[in-house]
Amino acid sequence: MTSTIAAISTPLGAGGIGVIRISGPEAVAVAEKIFSPAKNRQLADLAGYSALYGRLHDEESDFDEAVATVFRAPHSYTGEDVVELSCHGGLYLVQRALRAALDHGAQLAAPGEFTRRAYLGGKLSLAQAESVMDLIGASGKQAARAALAGRDGVLSRKIDSIADALVDLAAHLAAWNDYPDEDMESVEPGPLCAALRQSLGDCRDLLDHYDAGRILHQGVETAIVGRPNVGKSTLMNLLAGTQKSIVTAIPGTTRDVVEETVLAGEILLRLADTAGIRHTEDPVERAGVELARSRLESAQLVLAVLDRSQPLSGEDLTLLAQLKGRPAIAVLNKSDLPPRLDEERLAGLVDRTVEISAKTGEGAEELTQSIAALLHLSQIDPAAPLLANERQRKCLQAAAAALEEAIRAAEAGVTLDAVTVCLDAAIDPLLELTGKKASEAVVDAVFAQFCVGK
Repeated sequence: MTSTIAAISTPLGAGGIGVIRISGPEAVAVAEKIFSPAKNRQLADLAGYSALYGRLHDEESDFDEAVATVFRAPHSYTGEDVVELSCHGGLYLVQRALRAALDHGAQLAAPGEFTRRAYLGGKLSLAQAESVMDLIGASGKQAARAALAGRDGVLSRKIDSIADALVDLAAHLAAWNDYPDEDMESVEPGPLCAALRQSLGDCRDLLDHYDAGRILHQGVETAIVGRPNVGKSTLMNLLAGTQKSIVTAIPGTTRDVVEETVLAGEILLRLADTAGIRHTEDPVERAGVELARSRLESAQLVLAVLDRSQPLSGEDLTLLAQLKGRPAIAVLNKSDLPPRLDEERLAGLVDRTVEISAKTGEGAEELTQSIAALLHLSQIDPAAPLLANERQRKCLQAAAAALEEAIRAAEAGVTLDAVTVCLDAAIDPLLELTGKKASEAVVDAVFAQFCVGK
């Protein structure tokens, strides 16, 4: 029999409300042992989506007021009977309530176990379950819209439609191959390849939008680089809205990488303020410069800060040459001072330039707009099917590779058995993506990333 589990489902710490969630066949019975309704009613008599006010108690005494909300199987988050006890949100109180539930037969839930039960009970696909954590971690409107679309099954339905088309095609190939004398539509190379290319195109379209979808969900690794004293740390502080980096007129002040996650408009930037890139004999500063170069190489977006009040230096030009072909914006800082930088020399070195005064904040909005345009986020519909993580991307890549092999086999005129093998190899990762055919190891890996209580 499935066990009954319990956990605290709200963040630990002082708050107005704390929620203890209990799920399983004995959820109501466990809750009745630690909750006494204020009126002469019983939780066992309640229909789903009903609540009662009362008091929580353990073996010692009553210890808090609470509201018990009952959800009946299968119309609950997990698909099981669920009781949620909402008490005051003090850390001591919610922990005492959880301990009382565990003392009366419930087991402590593992990370993600409530959502895992929802998946195993057919309430969610594996991709929808992953969107639950994306919703919890959403940092802006676009990210929340994308996560909610995933939770609503937009991606799962798209993957299912691709897989269903391939299953139908594989079934037709198998029937034609096994029973050639039966009265059924023949398999011609032209229509077969057209159907395969249609499915491959659907896979590639999702893969092409993966980077934008990942940025919506996870943010973009952004390096602020430039030579000393161009205003990198001031820009970092402006974007962060607080002083994260030390700002002085002394070259080489920043010697380590200062990191902060900020929201620029609707874009989550994982900022790294780096040491000024220059030649130095100081071993500590030199180590910082090497870290800056490393961050420059790995960054998904580079903000190359230049001092607009000074002519371009050799170090500036060397840095800009390294950015060719990279997602980068030349941030022409100190727009509050008379200009001396020759912007015409930037042509061909960097795609976008933005004038800004990191000191006064002038130009910050233009910088945010330029970042969004560079990353092509304005072209992304967050309500459309979007891959949310590397697991999903790898599944789709495997399916696309198998479809490419199937097309090559069909065009070469090999036996239909060979094409069917390729189709099976394409279908399996699609079913793994949605969880219809995922191994226990894959499922364990997904839910290991969840928090306890969800």
